[in-house]
Amino acid sequence: MIEDDERLSGMVAAYLRPHGFEVRHAASAQAGMAMLRQGGADFALVLLDLMLPDADGLEVCRQIRTLAAPLRSIPVVMLTAKGDPFDRVIGLEIGADDYIPKPFEPRELLARLRAVLRRPPLASEQPQTLRFGHLEIDPGARSVRLAGEARALTSYQFDLLVALAGRAGRVLSREQLLDAVKGQAFDPFDRSIDVHIGRLRAAIEDDARQSRRIITIRGAGYVFAAAHD
Repeated sequence: MIEDDERLSGMVAAYLRPHGFEVRHAASAQAGMAMLRQGGADFALVLLDLMLPDADGLEVCRQIRTLAAPLRSIPVVMLTAKGDPFDRVIGLEIGADDYIPKPFEPRELLARLRAVLRRPPLASEQPQTLRFGHLEIDPGARSVRLAGEARALTSYQFDLLVALAGRAGRVLSREQLLDAVKGQAFDPFDRSIDVHIGRLRAAIEDDARQSRRIITIRGAGYVFAAAHD
């Protein structure tokens, strides 16, 4: 947990501990990044404050997404006192897996952390490498390559890609995609799936504005094209 509010960090750690979480705390961006680099393999998730004394949380999230694998795909959940939906969109676009505004209910925080960490069913159903032209998706290694070049995705975005590619040629609604990657009931007001689709297109398409792999089916959802040039 990278958060400069010592009182909040203590409360979060105390609440999560009985639920199976061990919280390591850093009060600054610099300390948090150092902790992550030194013990990254021991961490399952980063809980990141948007407003830190020495850096913007969005910039910290960007830095995490530039780290070497597997650290760059570690789930990041952002905390912020700001309630502006624009901030949430920015956070998702630069690589956050979820976004929780302060103040928050501890039970909601726990539910969101569990949802982010929950392994999606389709990931375990597709152990073999999925190949679509120049695109290679390895669910076991949780890696994506396009024409041999590694592509950086968040844990959420990777799960979303596997959900789509694992059922290539089949139209999946937002409800089905959210259920596959979160394992929870569909929220009709949750439009984060569209933001993540945009990030996926930027990572795996030759031209994200003219998507040939992830196709929008108006009024129905999305489909991953089974064949590519």
